[in-house]
Amino acid sequence: MPGPADGLWSIGELAERAGATVKTVRFYSDRGLLPETARSAGGHRRYGSGALDRLGLIRALRALDLPLPEVRRVLEDEAGDGGAGAVLEDAVAARLGRLGEQMAALRWREAGLRLVQDCPPRERAGRLRLIAAVAAPPSTDALARFWRAWLPPRMPAPATAAFLEHAVPQPPADPAPAQVLAFARLHALVTGPCPAARPCQPAVHGADARSRAAVLYAGLAEAYGLAAEPLRNGRAPYAGAALDCFVAAYAAAYGTVFRRRLRDRLAADPRFDRYWELVAEVAGPRDGRPAATPGTAHDWLLAALDADVERAA
Repeated sequence: MPGPADGLWSIGELAERAGATVKTVRFYSDRGLLPETARSAGGHRRYGSGALDRLGLIRALRALDLPLPEVRRVLEDEAGDGGAGAVLEDAVAARLGRLGEQMAALRWREAGLRLVQDCPPRERAGRLRLIAAVAAPPSTDALARFWRAWLPPRMPAPATAAFLEHAVPQPPADPAPAQVLAFARLHALVTGPCPAARPCQPAVHGADARSRAAVLYAGLAEAYGLAAEPLRNGRAPYAGAALDCFVAAYAAAYGTVFRRRLRDRLAADPRFDRYWELVAEVAGPRDGRPAATPGTAHDWLLAALDADVERAA
């Protein structure tokens, strides 16, 4: 596109050639993003031919919804090395990250609205309150706090982190309505009071167990991993490597353990069956099969222990 005869454009000419409004050009000029080259005798702004490309870049960056400070940094980088480089790359990456968060939030809100829409009218108010208590997309902080309060005091940080990685489900990026409902119920469960009818701590978390907690939970994580495959395949609990590892974890932490005594001790400990049911619902099925969780693996191993004790008797 040919430039003006004197090499300078008025604000109206620049706006016309850019397909923008005079108001837009003035806005960017007033903020120093589009410097004027000179002023006419009457004090009107005049722009060089390079302003057309600069205005095009500004509008392209704004079309990506980049804020003005980031646009300014990109323009400064572009002017410095002859082409927008690392600053533009970082700005686009940051914007993509924010868009991903916003899209995840919208998907969670959509699934939540479908939950309310599809339930019976008499249940809508209660369901709305349930899902409204959870941010979109949801945070797992409440779940992590629940387990940190439940785990043995002064348990080493690496062992705690390893346990939380398995015990705290990550919210799916594109949830089905049932997964949103399960996560909301999970959040309500962990933020509610501990039932007064039973203790909130298992016997193995006693004061004498603190120094051995890391050994126990490392061994349990291995046992749960071994139990996951037969659990997913629908196999009935049986004595084998997973059960041996499960028993060995308690023996390593607390000394020699007789299987009958271990079974009786674990049967009396608090259970979080509802928690693990909801975790499996949040995770969703894999390959058409239910998700294996530490809770379902623990139950499978307890059943295997019970069967093994009865067989030995």
